[in-house]
This record gives sequence, structure tokens and C-alpha cells, in this order.
Amino acid sequence: MRGGPFTRPPRHEPAFNIPGVVLAFIALCVGIHLVREWLLTPAMDFEVILAGAFIPVRYSGQYLLDLPAFTSPLTYSLLHGGLAHLAVNMIWLAAFGSPLATRIGAVRFVLFWCATTLAAVALHYVLHMDSNVPLVGASGAISGMMGAAARFGFRSSRAAGRAAFEGRLLTIPEALSSRTVVTFLAIWFVINLATGLASGIPGVDGAIAWEAHVGGFLAGFLAVRPFDRRRA
Repeated sequence: MRGGPFTRPPRHEPAFNIPGVVLAFIALCVGIHLVREWLLTPAMDFEVILAGAFIPVRYSGQYLLDLPAFTSPLTYSLLHGGLAHLAVNMIWLAAFGSPLATRIGAVRFVLFWCATTLAAVALHYVLHMDSNVPLVGASGAISGMMGAAARFGFRSSRAAGRAAFEGRLLTIPEALSSRTVVTFLAIWFVINLATGLASGIPGVDGAIAWEAHVGGFLAGFLAVRPFDRRRA
């Protein structure tokens, strides 16, 4: 009998279909930023940046290799330069991280984050070995997720109740034969090159670490296959 008192109510999709692991990264980044903004003094925040940000000159041989020298190549991705920087990164993390995390699972997603974060900082270091400017932000890892999305041809569905990349992983030649993927790659690289050049113009505030974006993107695009649990 329809509509009776024992009828199970219809299921509704939650308002936010973001996987738990993505929400955890968002909460971690937002929480750290709020603590820095509201609870720490400027001197204390400086110590956080000194310990958590990636500073290339730290590896020049002029300084002792302390604990932050080994942890900052990962922890820099959890720090952000300001509210706008944080907000933009979290929006893109939700957009590209959600279908990827649903596809590959939480553990692989964390490993993917670490791998693309390291790849991003590696390219940045190669090109800025003597720089003393701290590098912060999750952009490298998120760029890696964008690269991975391109290898799926941006195909996704909500068959599992939340967005997930679907179908088999495209080979690199197949991806580069897709008009959608090539158009995205062209636009992505042009935007990053333009923002990188603009950050060096006098009067433009803030430097965009476009090299880190490229490093993370290439890692996600070229090396996503080991993280994909669907091998077909």
C-alpha cells in the first residue's frame, strides 16, 4: 500500500556529495588557516611558515637539515597565503578531488596527494634552488587532480550517488587525441604561463608558483595509472 505509515521515506541525495577524504583535506586546510589568522601572533605565525612552508634555499648547504627540511615538501600544501588563496583552492579541490576520490578511494587519494605535492615542489625547486621565498598552497596537488581528470577524458557520472570519473583510463596518445583534453591542456597551460608572467610585473601583488602547478599537473597526467583501482 502506497503512502502507508510503514512506507520507507524516499531517499534524498545529501546537499554536499563530497567524499570524506576530500572534506578532511578541506577541513585541515581551513582549520590551519583559521588558527593562523585568529589564534597566533605574527611571531608565532612566522614560525609556522618557517617550519611548514617549502623554502628552496634551505637545501643549499648553508643550513642544517632539520626536521622541517624533510616534512615541508608535504606540509607546504596545507598552508595558504590568504583567504582568497584558500577559498579558490578549496573550491577547485572539491570540484576535481571529489570525482577522483570516489573513483580511486581514500587511501589512494592520500597517496596521490602526496605524490603530486612532491612532484610540484620538485619542479619548483629545480628552477628556484636559491630562492628564500616560502612556497605554500595546495595548488600543486589540485593541479595533479586536473591532470588526472584529463586522463579520464573528463568523463564522470553520479551512478554511485556522487560524482566519480568513469570508464577506463585513457592512454596518453588517446588523451592527446581528444579535442576536449587538448583544448583543456592548451587553456590550462596558457593561463598558468600568463599568471606566472603577470606575477613578475611591478605593481602586481603576490607571486604565482606556476612551476609548481606544472609539476603537479604533469605528475597527475602522466602517473595516475598506478593510483587507479580499475585496471581495465
